[in-house]
Amino acid sequence: MDLAGHIVMFFIGLAGSFFSGLLGIGGAIINYPLLLYVPGLFGVETFSPRQVSSISMIQVFFSSLAGMLAFLRQSKKEKPLMHKGLIMNMGASILIGSLAGSLGSASLPSASINIIYGVLAVIAAVLMMIPGRGTQEEVQLASVQYNPWISAVSALMVGVVSGIVGAGGSFILIPIMLTLLRIPVRVTVASSLAIVFISAIGGVSGKIAGGHIPLWPTLFTVVGSILGAPVGTMVSRHLNVKSLRIALAILIAATAVKIWWGIITAGI
Repeated sequence: MDLAGHIVMFFIGLAGSFFSGLLGIGGAIINYPLLLYVPGLFGVETFSPRQVSSISMIQVFFSSLAGMLAFLRQSKKEKPLMHKGLIMNMGASILIGSLAGSLGSASLPSASINIIYGVLAVIAAVLMMIPGRGTQEEVQLASVQYNPWISAVSALMVGVVSGIVGAGGSFILIPIMLTLLRIPVRVTVASSLAIVFISAIGGVSGKIAGGHIPLWPTLFTVVGSILGAPVGTMVSRHLNVKSLRIALAILIAATAVKIWWGIITAGI
């Protein structure tokens, strides 16, 4: 890949990680279709779905790490939003699932990876449209209650499928946290970054073991990711809860439409 291609990869990583920090997602929900379609629009090297899932997973690792660290720094000055018990509960399960899914993806055809991603995007978009207890602006972490069994099982399932497509799983994890577990929005956004980071540890380990990682394109995507996530995190502090939820729902729905349009037009 030449310099123009590396620049394209940098801005793809920048865009995905900005939304990672803004909405508490790992960035894969937007980076997967960007990595799959955008390089070809600029006449640079394109990637297979398997390669895209590998690049995306590594980008998720660094963007979620950057966003999580930004939230931790802000927590020293403002009210903490990361729920440690929730993170430990869901993090352990999603780590196991993500590692298993990423290892298993090496034996899946590219079409199957695209279909799995498309199904996840549709489910996430539907879940985000269901009203939840996501309108609370102020909340004490000690008062947040959830079902530990539902959270653990759902995180495990999300980990498996997100490991396959190279995602941290937040684009489906966040709707689950908002609607099934009824976690307040701001706690969900902050805590999901830490959970996604744990998921990415398992996912990256599996992708490295399976190969199919283009080194230089991945490196430039990661550089963009590191720069974009902290900016998104700072912006998120100045938006109201309703705007965050609507923005995330629109983002997921648009991605679902794009992915399924590509699947249909490809004759799958």
